[in-house]
This record gives sequence, structure tokens and C-alpha cells, in this order.
Amino acid sequence: MSTTASTRTVGVDIQESEANRSVVEAIEATNDGCTVQHMPGLVRITAPGRLVVTRESVEERLGREWETHEFQLAIVSYFGHIKEWDDDEIVIAWDH
Repeated sequence: MSTTASTRTVGVDIQESEANRSVVEAIEATNDGCTVQHMPGLVRITAPGRLVVTRESVEERLGREWETHEFQLAIVSYFGHIKEWDDDEIVIAWDH
């Protein structure tokens, strides 16, 4: 059985903190089928194929403006490739 980009798991590890709670909630709400695993000190979020972080979704939960570059302060690591990173969204997926 071969694995394709649409089924290969991608993910991100986010430092667990009050400041990052809104980011985790936004990712979970935006990505159907994602899995959220809480571990000591971090939250691992995985999804089949791609993971999307949208500025709008984070701002709704955070209650303030949020710029996507702030994501760099939250992440510990990620697996997949950064396919897109602009002012409105971040997309993590595999190239192949």
C-alpha cells in the first residue's frame, strides 16, 4: 500500500501555555480529522495530508489581532513542509 500526500500525516508541536491555548483551539477547529495530544509541556496536533492555521480563526479565539509570524513563538517543531506562510494562513503539507 502506498502513502500519498493526501494521506501522509503532518503535524506541529506547540508549547503548552495559556498564551498558546487559542492557537491550539483554532487549529483544532479549522482542521477536520486532526488529532490533539496533550503531553507534558507541549501539545501535538496531527492531521492527514495538511494542517492549516488561519489568522482569522486564531483572532476569534484570542480576542485580539494576531499575526501569523507569532506562530514561530508557539511551535517547538513540525513535520511536513511549510507549503504556504502569508499574512492570513499557514499551511503544512508534504511536497510528495
